[in-house]
Amino acid sequence: MGTISQFAEKARPPAHRIESEEEALSIAKDLAAELAEGASERDLERVLPYEELDRLAQSGLLAISIPSEHGGIDVSNAVLAEVTAILAEADSSIGLIPQEHFYILEALRQHGSEEQKQFFFGRALAGDRFCCALSETETSAAGHYETRITEDGAGYRIDGRKQHSTGVLFADWIAVFALDAAGRIALSIVPRGAEGIQIIDDWDSFGQRVTGTGTAVLQNVYVNADSVIRHHRGFERPTAIDAVGQIIHAGVDLGIARAAFRETVHFVRYHARPSPGSGAEQVSEDPLAITELGKIATHLEAATALIEHAGRKVDAAQVDPTEEHAVTASLAVAAAKVVTSEVALEAANTLFELAGTAATRVALNLDRYWRNARTHTLHDPLRWKYHAVGNYHVNGVKPPRNGAL
Repeated sequence: MGTISQFAEKARPPAHRIESEEEALSIAKDLAAELAEGASERDLERVLPYEELDRLAQSGLLAISIPSEHGGIDVSNAVLAEVTAILAEADSSIGLIPQEHFYILEALRQHGSEEQKQFFFGRALAGDRFCCALSETETSAAGHYETRITEDGAGYRIDGRKQHSTGVLFADWIAVFALDAAGRIALSIVPRGAEGIQIIDDWDSFGQRVTGTGTAVLQNVYVNADSVIRHHRGFERPTAIDAVGQIIHAGVDLGIARAAFRETVHFVRYHARPSPGSGAEQVSEDPLAITELGKIATHLEAATALIEHAGRKVDAAQVDPTEEHAVTASLAVAAAKVVTSEVALEAANTLFELAGTAATRVALNLDRYWRNARTHTLHDPLRWKYHAVGNYHVNGVKPPRNGAL
């Protein structure tokens, strides 16, 4: 494969090979315990988690979605989302970073050539990290592209500018989305160090501050023909690509919600003071506070169950990619994403309602849960998810294949 000639393997130990879903969950929990220790400081000081991402890559978790025939364990999508939630509960920035990595692996599964699968799945098994250069903020509308890929002899050239590329600062490979001469979307996987690529660390959001998000400037970047995937095919036939991408986003929101709930319970037990007139000596004895916490706990259970349900629908769409299965998967994942987004914001707000003014101290940095939830839940507007679900049930209009549902 021509890509190999462009690739200089990094001097790093091979990643661990995970053998089962149970092992994946166990490793995720152990790693999450490590990641949680410095999460607040990283957020406050915007310390980018290079070492933490190396540990994540070496853990083997970045390869768990690879099909078994290519050396992976092809985890169920419910487990993939739960692994994401576990990591995001510890540090939601780190939990989000692999989302695009897994999206690329799913794109390869769906319409990569056997040669592309063999090479790029092999790199993921070795511990390489993939990210997407997708968004462009200077176009007339979200989802539009000005980046172009043009033929150049046996290969192609790419020119464009991609903003908000999550994880690009940590990536080994960049999947660049560009329009070909016919206006169709092509996905080109290029080494981060390829000539003509400039990475700018310019992410200044108030939330998800250490996702390694940045701008990728591509100037006359050469791409071998065998590194190009005709991604438009994923929008011309039923696949589970969109649903896989979105269920991981739901896992991130669920992790944030769990973290905010955990912090609330801790603060209510040990630090918060009861309100005048509550009749309680401690907030943990205040019936209204207990009720609010019970509500959040119930919503968390519902969100977890919805993700598990949606995961089974996505599994079915991967195994048997019929139109019916693809639609069912998209609708189920949309429902899960709506509920996880809402409970993340609800849990973050409730943290301050019950913990009180003392919880707003900068040193505690508890506001990171709300900031992270608010930032991440803007990724795909919920109003359009509600609309897509309602339009299907009322008018029989199938959900769009645009990567955002």
